[in-house]
Amino acid sequence: MSDEKILANIRENTILGRVDEADEGFDGNLEGEPGVTELVQTALEQDVPVSRIIADALSPAMEEVGARYESKEYLIPDMLAGAECVSTAMDILKPHLADSDVEPKGLVIVATVEGDRHDIGKNIVGTLLKGAGYDVHDLGTSVPAERIVEEVKKTGARFIGLSALLTSTMTKMPVVIDALESVGLRDKVSVILGGAPVTQQFADKIGADTYCRDAFEAVDWLDSRLAAAE
Repeated sequence: MSDEKILANIRENTILGRVDEADEGFDGNLEGEPGVTELVQTALEQDVPVSRIIADALSPAMEEVGARYESKEYLIPDMLAGAECVSTAMDILKPHLADSDVEPKGLVIVATVEGDRHDIGKNIVGTLLKGAGYDVHDLGTSVPAERIVEEVKKTGARFIGLSALLTSTMTKMPVVIDALESVGLRDKVSVILGGAPVTQQFADKIGADTYCRDAFEAVDWLDSRLAAAE
C-alpha cells in the first residue's frame, strides 16, 4: 500500500470513528477492515514519517470531524468517536515522537477544578490538542489549585486549560488564578476556561485569558497564540 493510500485510509477511518477492525463504522458494514489502530501500525512498519501521519492524516481528519460537528451533521457521540481515534493513534505514535522531526508545539496542562468530577469535555480537549501537536499533561478531575501550581512549576507549561461543569465548582477557577498570582507565575501562563456554565464574561471577570466553547475553538486559540508569538 502506498504512503498516500495508507494516509488517506487513516484519515477516512478517523472521520468514521473506527478505532480498530472490530468497529463497524457509521454505515455498519466495515467490521473486519483495518481501523485506525491497524493502519497507524502499518504506516510505522512502512516507515511513513510520524510527521506525515499527524499532519496529513490525523489533523485534517479532526478538522473534518469538527466541520461536520459544527454543521450539525455529526452529534457528540460521532465527535467523540473521532477523538478516540486520534487519542489511540497518538498513544501508538508517542514512543516514536522523540526519534522523529516532530516537535511538540507546547505543553498544556488540563484539569477539572476541585470539587468537580466531570471529565468528558476535558478529555475531548486533551485528545484534540494531542492530535494538533501539543504535549498534554492531564491532571484529572477535582484537582486542587495547589496541584496545578505544582505542575506549572515542575514543567514550565505555558498554557493551562481549566474545566467545570457545575456553577458551584466554576468558583474554583479564580482560586487557581489567585494561586498562580501568589507565587509569581500568573504572567508566565495563559489560562483557558471551558465548561457548560462558563462564559467569556466570566473569564474576563476573573482574569482568565480566554473562554473556549469547545475543543476545536481551544485548538484554534492556542494555535493563534503561538503564531502571534513567533
